[in-house]
Amino acid sequence: MKQPHIALDESLGIKYALLPGDPARVDRIKAFLEDPRELAYNREYRSVRGRYKGVDVLAMSTGMGGCSVGIAVEELRNIGVRAAIRVGSCGALQKGIGLGDLIVVSGAVRDDGASKAYLPNIYPAYADIRLLSCILDAAAALGVPFHEGVAHSHESFYHDEADEVSAYWSKKGVLGADMESAALLTIGRLRGMRAASILNNVVLYGADTADAVGDYANGASATARGERDAIRVALEAVVRLSGSRE
Repeated sequence: MKQPHIALDESLGIKYALLPGDPARVDRIKAFLEDPRELAYNREYRSVRGRYKGVDVLAMSTGMGGCSVGIAVEELRNIGVRAAIRVGSCGALQKGIGLGDLIVVSGAVRDDGASKAYLPNIYPAYADIRLLSCILDAAAALGVPFHEGVAHSHESFYHDEADEVSAYWSKKGVLGADMESAALLTIGRLRGMRAASILNNVVLYGADTADAVGDYANGASATARGERDAIRVALEAVVRLSGSRE
Protein backbone atom coordinates (compact mmCIF):
# COMPACT_ATOMS: atom_id res chain seq x y z
CA MET A 1 0.00 0.00 0.00
CA LYS A 2 1.30 3.44 -0.90
CA GLN A 3 2.20 5.36 2.24
CA PRO A 4 0.37 8.69 2.64
CA HIS A 5 3.38 10.94 3.24
CA ILE A 6 6.45 9.37 1.62
CA ALA A 7 4.35 8.16 -1.36
CA LEU A 8 6.21 4.82 -1.62
CA ASP A 9 4.97 1.25 -1.27
CA GLU A 10 6.22 -2.31 -0.65
CA SER A 11 7.13 -2.83 -4.30
CA LEU A 12 10.26 -0.77 -3.61
CA GLY A 13 11.94 -3.85 -2.10
CA ILE A 14 14.82 -1.98 -0.46
CA LYS A 15 16.08 -2.69 3.08
CA TYR A 16 18.57 0.18 3.54
CA ALA A 17 17.88 3.92 3.63
CA LEU A 18 19.94 7.08 3.99
CA LEU A 19 17.93 9.91 5.51
CA PRO A 20 19.17 13.46 4.94
CA GLY A 21 17.05 16.33 6.19
CA ASP A 22 17.41 18.65 3.20
CA PRO A 23 15.76 17.50 -0.05
CA ALA A 24 18.69 19.09 -1.92
CA ARG A 25 21.06 16.72 -0.15
CA VAL A 26 19.40 13.85 -1.97
CA ASP A 27 21.16 15.12 -5.11
CA ARG A 28 24.53 14.84 -3.38
CA ILE A 29 23.78 11.26 -2.33
CA LYS A 30 22.47 10.51 -5.81
CA ALA A 31 25.90 11.37 -7.26
CA PHE A 32 27.38 8.36 -5.41
CA LEU A 33 24.80 5.86 -6.69
CA GLU A 34 24.73 3.68 -9.77
CA ASP A 35 21.57 3.83 -11.89
CA PRO A 36 19.84 6.42 -9.67
CA ARG A 37 16.13 6.90 -10.22
CA GLU A 38 13.82 9.52 -8.80
CA LEU A 39 10.85 7.98 -7.02
CA ALA A 40 8.61 10.53 -5.31
CA TYR A 41 8.54 14.06 -3.93
CA ASN A 42 5.68 14.72 -1.55
CA ARG A 43 5.91 17.47 1.08
CA GLU A 44 9.43 17.24 2.54
CA TYR A 45 9.92 13.63 1.46
CA ARG A 46 11.97 13.38 -1.73
CA SER A 47 13.21 9.89 -2.59
CA VAL A 48 15.73 8.35 -4.98
CA ARG A 49 16.81 4.74 -5.37
CA GLY A 50 20.10 3.42 -6.69
CA ARG A 51 22.88 0.92 -6.07
CA TYR A 52 26.17 1.27 -4.23
CA LYS A 53 28.71 -1.53 -4.59
CA GLY A 54 25.93 -3.91 -5.52
CA VAL A 55 23.59 -2.96 -2.67
CA ASP A 56 20.19 -1.36 -3.30
CA VAL A 57 19.89 1.91 -1.38
CA LEU A 58 17.09 4.40 -0.84
CA ALA A 59 17.90 8.06 -0.20
CA MET A 60 14.98 10.03 1.20
CA SER A 61 14.82 13.49 2.74
CA THR A 62 12.91 13.96 5.99
CA GLY A 63 12.74 17.73 6.39
CA MET A 64 13.49 19.38 9.73
CA GLY A 65 12.55 18.11 13.16
CA GLY A 66 11.73 14.91 14.96
CA CYS A 67 8.08 14.79 13.92
CA SER A 68 8.97 14.54 10.23
CA VAL A 69 11.61 11.89 10.94
CA GLY A 70 9.09 9.93 12.99
CA ILE A 71 6.64 9.82 10.09
CA ALA A 72 9.46 8.68 7.79
CA VAL A 73 10.48 5.86 10.13
CA GLU A 74 6.92 4.59 10.52
CA GLU A 75 6.17 4.60 6.81
CA LEU A 76 9.55 3.22 5.74
CA ARG A 77 9.11 0.38 8.21
CA ASN A 78 5.71 -0.32 6.69
CA ILE A 79 7.24 -0.84 3.23
CA GLY A 80 10.10 -3.09 4.33
CA VAL A 81 13.05 -0.81 5.13
CA ARG A 82 15.01 -2.44 7.95
CA ALA A 83 17.94 -0.08 8.52
CA ALA A 84 18.19 3.72 8.32
CA ILE A 85 21.10 6.11 8.76
CA ARG A 86 20.51 9.80 9.26
CA VAL A 87 22.98 11.82 7.16
CA GLY A 88 22.49 15.16 8.83
CA SER A 89 24.16 18.25 10.22
CA CYS A 90 24.69 19.63 13.69
CA GLY A 91 26.33 22.32 15.74
CA ALA A 92 29.28 21.33 17.92
CA LEU A 93 28.96 21.52 21.68
CA GLN A 94 32.66 20.96 22.36
CA LYS A 95 35.77 22.84 21.35
CA GLY A 96 38.07 20.82 19.16
CA ILE A 97 35.32 19.57 16.84
CA GLY A 98 36.15 21.22 13.55
CA LEU A 99 33.92 22.30 10.70
CA GLY A 100 33.25 19.25 8.57
CA ASP A 101 34.15 16.80 11.33
CA LEU A 102 31.63 14.01 11.73
CA ILE A 103 29.81 13.13 14.92
CA VAL A 104 28.77 9.49 15.01
CA VAL A 105 25.86 9.41 17.44
CA SER A 106 25.92 6.51 19.87
CA GLY A 107 23.07 7.99 21.91
CA ALA A 108 20.93 11.12 22.09
CA VAL A 109 19.45 13.35 24.77
CA ARG A 110 15.70 13.23 24.16
CA ASP A 111 14.91 16.92 24.40
CA ASP A 112 12.59 16.77 21.40
CA GLY A 113 8.83 16.47 21.28
CA ALA A 114 8.42 13.55 18.87
CA SER A 115 10.16 10.86 20.90
CA LYS A 116 8.30 11.96 24.04
CA ALA A 117 5.02 11.31 22.26
CA TYR A 118 6.02 7.63 22.11
CA LEU A 119 7.81 6.94 25.37
CA PRO A 120 8.71 8.66 28.66
CA ASN A 121 12.13 10.27 28.96
CA ILE A 122 13.49 7.45 31.10
CA TYR A 123 13.66 5.32 27.93
CA PRO A 124 17.06 5.79 26.22
CA ALA A 125 17.71 6.80 22.62
CA TYR A 126 20.65 4.75 21.40
CA ALA A 127 21.97 3.57 18.05
CA ASP A 128 21.70 0.00 16.86
CA ILE A 129 24.96 -1.58 17.93
CA ARG A 130 25.60 -3.53 14.73
CA LEU A 131 24.89 -0.56 12.49
CA LEU A 132 26.95 1.71 14.74
CA SER A 133 29.86 -0.73 14.51
CA CYS A 134 29.62 -0.70 10.70
CA ILE A 135 29.68 3.11 10.71
CA LEU A 136 32.70 3.33 13.01
CA ASP A 137 34.57 0.74 10.92
CA ALA A 138 33.76 2.63 7.72
CA ALA A 139 34.80 6.01 9.14
CA ALA A 140 38.11 4.59 10.36
CA ALA A 141 38.77 2.84 7.03
CA LEU A 142 38.08 6.03 5.06
CA GLY A 143 40.28 8.10 7.37
CA VAL A 144 37.73 10.88 7.85
CA PRO A 145 37.78 13.05 11.00
CA PHE A 146 35.06 11.86 13.36
CA HIS A 147 33.99 11.85 16.99
CA GLU A 148 31.72 9.26 18.62
CA GLY A 149 29.36 10.09 21.46
CA VAL A 150 26.11 11.66 22.58
CA ALA A 151 24.08 14.29 20.71
CA HIS A 152 21.47 16.66 22.12
CA SER A 153 18.26 16.61 20.06
CA HIS A 154 16.26 19.76 20.67
CA GLU A 155 12.97 21.17 19.42
CA SER A 156 13.88 24.63 18.07
CA PHE A 157 16.85 26.73 17.03
CA TYR A 158 15.42 29.99 18.24
CA HIS A 159 13.96 29.57 21.72
CA ASP A 160 15.02 32.16 24.29
CA GLU A 161 17.27 29.92 26.41
CA ALA A 162 19.15 28.25 23.54
CA ASP A 163 22.59 29.47 24.63
CA GLU A 164 22.07 28.40 28.23
CA VAL A 165 20.82 24.97 27.15
CA SER A 166 23.82 24.47 24.88
CA ALA A 167 26.22 25.46 27.66
CA TYR A 168 24.56 23.03 30.06
CA TRP A 169 24.85 20.04 27.75
CA SER A 170 28.37 21.00 26.74
CA LYS A 171 29.40 20.75 30.39
CA LYS A 172 27.91 17.24 30.45
CA GLY A 173 30.17 16.12 27.62
CA VAL A 174 27.56 16.08 24.86
CA LEU A 175 29.26 16.48 21.47
CA GLY A 176 26.72 18.24 19.26
CA ALA A 177 23.14 19.38 18.80
CA ASP A 178 20.58 18.49 16.15
CA MET A 179 16.80 18.15 15.95
CA GLU A 180 16.26 14.62 14.65
CA SER A 181 18.58 11.94 16.05
CA ALA A 182 16.61 11.22 19.23
CA ALA A 183 13.37 10.64 17.33
CA LEU A 184 15.06 8.41 14.76
CA LEU A 185 16.82 6.28 17.36
CA THR A 186 13.84 6.01 19.70
CA ILE A 187 11.15 5.27 17.13
CA GLY A 188 13.45 3.06 15.09
CA ARG A 189 14.20 0.99 18.19
CA LEU A 190 10.52 0.77 19.08
CA ARG A 191 9.58 -0.38 15.58
CA GLY A 192 12.41 -2.90 15.19
CA MET A 193 14.38 -0.87 12.63
CA ARG A 194 18.15 -0.61 12.88
CA ALA A 195 18.85 3.12 13.19
CA ALA A 196 21.92 5.31 13.49
CA SER A 197 22.91 8.93 12.89
CA ILE A 198 25.95 10.60 11.33
CA LEU A 199 26.15 14.37 11.76
CA ASN A 200 28.34 16.78 9.82
CA ASN A 201 29.43 19.63 12.08
CA VAL A 202 28.52 22.95 10.47
CA VAL A 203 28.83 25.25 13.51
CA LEU A 204 31.89 25.65 15.73
CA TYR A 205 31.08 25.70 19.42
CA GLY A 206 30.35 29.30 20.43
CA ALA A 207 29.82 30.54 16.86
CA ASP A 208 26.61 32.13 15.60
CA THR A 209 24.29 29.38 14.37
CA ALA A 210 22.48 31.46 11.75
CA ASP A 211 25.71 32.64 10.12
CA ALA A 212 27.27 29.17 10.16
CA VAL A 213 24.22 27.43 8.72
CA GLY A 214 24.12 30.08 6.00
CA ASP A 215 27.72 29.28 5.10
CA TYR A 216 26.85 25.58 4.97
CA ALA A 217 23.90 26.21 2.65
CA ASN A 218 26.22 28.20 0.39
CA GLY A 219 28.66 25.28 0.13
CA ALA A 220 31.52 26.40 2.36
CA SER A 221 34.43 24.06 1.64
CA ALA A 222 34.96 22.39 5.04
CA THR A 223 31.31 21.65 5.64
CA ALA A 224 30.77 20.53 2.04
CA ARG A 225 33.65 18.10 2.52
CA GLY A 226 32.03 16.91 5.75
CA GLU A 227 28.77 16.26 3.95
CA ARG A 228 30.57 14.13 1.35
CA ASP A 229 32.36 12.26 4.13
CA ALA A 230 29.08 11.56 5.92
CA ILE A 231 27.53 10.18 2.73
CA ARG A 232 30.56 8.00 2.00
CA VAL A 233 30.65 6.63 5.54
CA ALA A 234 26.91 5.87 5.52
CA LEU A 235 27.09 4.07 2.17
CA GLU A 236 30.13 2.03 3.21
CA ALA A 237 28.35 1.14 6.45
CA VAL A 238 25.36 -0.14 4.48
CA VAL A 239 27.66 -2.35 2.43
CA ARG A 240 29.19 -3.74 5.62
CA LEU A 241 25.77 -4.33 7.17
CA SER A 242 24.46 -6.04 4.05
CA GLY A 243 27.39 -8.46 4.15
CA SER A 244 26.88 -9.37 7.82
CA ARG A 245 24.46 -11.80 9.35
CA GLU A 246 21.46 -9.65 10.17
